[in-house]
Amino acid sequence: MKQVQNTSVVLMISPTCFGFNEEAFKTNSFQNRPQKDEESINELAKQEFDAFVRDLENLGVTVLVAGDFPNSRTPDSIFPNNWFSTHSDGNLVLYPMAVKNRRKERRDDLIEDLMIKNSYQKVDLTYFESEELAYLEGTGSLVLDRDKKVAFAAISPRTDEKVLEEFCRRMKYQKVCFKAIGKDQEEIYHTNVMMCIADQFVLIGFDTIAEDQREFVRKSVGDLGKEVIELSNHQIYEEFAGNMLQLINENDESILVMSEKAYAGLSKDQLARLTFLNDHILAVKIPTIERIGGGSVRCMLAEIFTAPKMEEC
Repeated sequence: MKQVQNTSVVLMISPTCFGFNEEAFKTNSFQNRPQKDEESINELAKQEFDAFVRDLENLGVTVLVAGDFPNSRTPDSIFPNNWFSTHSDGNLVLYPMAVKNRRKERRDDLIEDLMIKNSYQKVDLTYFESEELAYLEGTGSLVLDRDKKVAFAAISPRTDEKVLEEFCRRMKYQKVCFKAIGKDQEEIYHTNVMMCIADQFVLIGFDTIAEDQREFVRKSVGDLGKEVIELSNHQIYEEFAGNMLQLINENDESILVMSEKAYAGLSKDQLARLTFLNDHILAVKIPTIERIGGGSVRCMLAEIFTAPKMEEC
């Protein structure tokens, strides 16, 4: 069955111990060490989070807010899209996480609730963690064209081709994998910091991709039949311009969500095209979350798609 690209429902995790994750920093060059104490950092992140939720709700997006555990020691739990994803064909996928202390972010209570309400079929890939070095961190590692069922993935310490192949086999996707290079010549940790696929367009930083693979990826993106808006390395590395997500609201209007930092970094031409291609542009202020967590708005949003009813199958 044809899959839906965008949803009007997202799950977000309210932070209780947001902060700098030393273990994650080993493979995430987008993080920055804090200058403030942990309590101040979490309070700032909570303020940014709450404002983000209000902004989404004001535009007609349904936000399911889950409270983090009060005594949680998971500083990155604000980024739930890395450990699970849902799909309009009725599947819920659980992913193997590279950063060991992030595996504690998985919430059996949330998964059980989602399974009951939406009748998902579970696709559990977490067994790859036992092999070590075999990881796929959800829609951080994967950028999906859900309609054409193509999975783009930048191979890195957090994104393994073997797990990608298993995802594609189980979910009936075609894989497009490549290497993307960060500002310090490291492998970019997550694909979603350099690429975003929406209903009518693709945002992508082609210049981050290894030169010998660039034309292959360019052709694969072109085959989607969508308008391509290219991002510079500076926009990717310094402004989180690749970390956007398109949603729809209750009126079926499209909303492109990005951070204020990403918005400010767009050229006039890029902004004009994105304004034309979306009903709404939402730019949210999350400087603490971006600077300390090394992730932006897309990382904070776990898309919730409704599973089809039996008569629709």
